[in-house]
Amino acid sequence: MDVRLSVLDLATAGGSVSPRDALLGSAELAKRAEDWGYGRYWFSEHHNMPSIVSSTPAVLAGYIAANTERIRVGSGGVMLPNHSPLIIAEQYGTLETLYPGRVDLGLGRAPGTDFDTVRAMRRSPEASDRFPQDVQELQRLLGPSHPGQTVRAIPGEGTNVPLYILGSSLFGARLAAQLGLPYAFASHFAPAELLNASALYHEEFRPSEQLEAPYMIASMNVFAADTEDQAKILHATALEKMARALSGRQIDGTDRAETEAILRSPVGRHALQMLHFSAVGDADQVGEQVTAFAKQAGADEVMVAMNVADLSARIRSYELLAGALVRDGAQTVVGG
Repeated sequence: MDVRLSVLDLATAGGSVSPRDALLGSAELAKRAEDWGYGRYWFSEHHNMPSIVSSTPAVLAGYIAANTERIRVGSGGVMLPNHSPLIIAEQYGTLETLYPGRVDLGLGRAPGTDFDTVRAMRRSPEASDRFPQDVQELQRLLGPSHPGQTVRAIPGEGTNVPLYILGSSLFGARLAAQLGLPYAFASHFAPAELLNASALYHEEFRPSEQLEAPYMIASMNVFAADTEDQAKILHATALEKMARALSGRQIDGTDRAETEAILRSPVGRHALQMLHFSAVGDADQVGEQVTAFAKQAGADEVMVAMNVADLSARIRSYELLAGALVRDGAQTVVGG
């Protein structure tokens, strides 16, 4: 089975890695990923999270596009309830105007943050209820103009930037199927409904102008290293980081007793469940695990996440996976 690979970048900071270091590291990883044949490079919108600095996917997509030549760039995704469709159409229409044929617009309906931050963004918690209508409005703004149209996205109109529905439940799968759009499932942190969502999406898909047949992306954590033991350390580091974040407590990572207590707690077990779909090992091992995951998920493409601040470890992980699975240069992905 041929597996198409892409990158999901959270622009991870922490410890000695500053936000600037994280963003410069993203550009370095994107250049390498392009050379290794990855098909696309997406940023996920998060807010008020000190270790994740990908709060503005449009800005970061432009930064990556300016530092690469071929790889597709975009959002995985824009949390649409946080924004008006017009503003998003203008942002991604601008990107498509500058970098034609390279821009993706992935859309999610979660806020990507906590309730207090939603209030700070001046958005209503009920905005997610309008998500289907907002997606269709965005389609219209990015499509050709119509007689009598009074509001236009400039630039944006006529660019037809490809849309992708993101989700971690059956809601997104059904919406993507009804609208005839590609579907991306956030299984790197919300694995529970992956198989049900994939089955529903494929069963209910209706062809559209953008897409003739269903196209599914599933995300997976990959911790690859030169040895299996090194990979297990990377996985353990990510697990500890997630458990500390879920606990809401600032824990000294050098205090092993406290860290072990967190990992044995319900919070720790929840973090392990969230990282259920993780490939851990050397190049051959992760290659086999990712291939098996894609087959199990019914995925046309696997979007690889690795929430570890150590840039050299992240670069090596993506390099090893590409060496195991990418054949004959750059991969073709939907929209490319």
